[in-house]
Amino acid sequence: MSEKIFSISEINKHIKKLLDDDKILMGVGVKGELSNYKVYPSGHHYFTMKDAESSLKCVMFKGSATKLRFRPESGMSVIAFGRISVYQRDGAYQLYVNEIKPDGVGDLYVAFEQLKEKLHREGLFDETHKKRLPRFPKRIAIITSSAGAAIEDMIRILGARWPMSEVVLIPVRVQGAEAPPEITQAIAKANELDGIDLIITGRGGGSIEDLWAFNDERVARAIFASNIPIISAVGHEPDVTIADFVADVRASTPSNAAEIAVPDCAVVYGWLSDTQERSNIAINREIKALRQKLTDVSSKRVMQKPTGYVEERRIHIDRSYEKLVSVIERKLHKNKENYTRLAATLDALSPLKVLGRGYAIAQNSAGSVIKTAADVKVGDEIKVKLKKDEINCVVK
Repeated sequence: MSEKIFSISEINKHIKKLLDDDKILMGVGVKGELSNYKVYPSGHHYFTMKDAESSLKCVMFKGSATKLRFRPESGMSVIAFGRISVYQRDGAYQLYVNEIKPDGVGDLYVAFEQLKEKLHREGLFDETHKKRLPRFPKRIAIITSSAGAAIEDMIRILGARWPMSEVVLIPVRVQGAEAPPEITQAIAKANELDGIDLIITGRGGGSIEDLWAFNDERVARAIFASNIPIISAVGHEPDVTIADFVADVRASTPSNAAEIAVPDCAVVYGWLSDTQERSNIAINREIKALRQKLTDVSSKRVMQKPTGYVEERRIHIDRSYEKLVSVIERKLHKNKENYTRLAATLDALSPLKVLGRGYAIAQNSAGSVIKTAADVKVGDEIKVKLKKDEINCVVK
């Protein structure tokens, strides 16, 4: 029996030709759930489609991806159109996709939306509950896997940006059924530790299944109940979890969380240097102004001859005194003249003056002046007032 010997490349090439010549596989539509959906810097999209029993690797090149009218995400149920062929280098067949249409959503996505809506109605996402991050945290608790690249990136960035902060790692599993209770317990533990004023929890990127621990209701409620501000740092920029909505601040990546958590010491140092420089300029300007003011004051005559001012005031007081005395004397003289004039007028009008010329004033017993004979009757006692004396009389 003769057998032909093939190289691996020849076999893969032969299988690829068989698939490429299959008219059915040249244009096929495949229905399934997206998983582990990734967009590479090249613009190509790589993902897996799966159903209850099988999975199929897929690729969508940039040219086709730019025509998408929606954003495919892991967990979505879609219909992908394309051709089945072999990637000859790896000997693996895959679906080369040129079009994707949504066909409902997967179970995980539905669960995500349902929990999201439930917690939103309860107010766990409200901005009023968000706590402000400390400006200069002293102790930062990081809740994540101790073996992942995420923790290394965060520690490196925290150390470079703000080495004054102490980092406390609380290791947990971030994937699988055991992850949610571990994360929940770690958040409670961080709240009990002394001096922790900021918590970062999260993990690196992955499929929706990989990130599902941070879509768990127990984790969401633990984040909400924390008395310490929490930064959620789950996955990559496009990844969004329930933890992101509940946390006080959402970071696009673990590295971004470290950047948000602490200031850049170089920036702070620059700010302090600028502040010091501005302060020095302001102080020097003030000193210059005060020195000029001192120069102006010291050049004044009063500073050159301090007694000069007192002498000038003394002369002024003497002159004011002379003026005051003159005014008083004139006022007294005028008042004396008025007094003399009024006294002469009053004396001329005085009844005593008339009496001095030999006249008399008759008054009844009540002291009223008697003007006519009809004012008295026979027997009345009256007084006759003379210049110096009085005569008591009786009318007969």
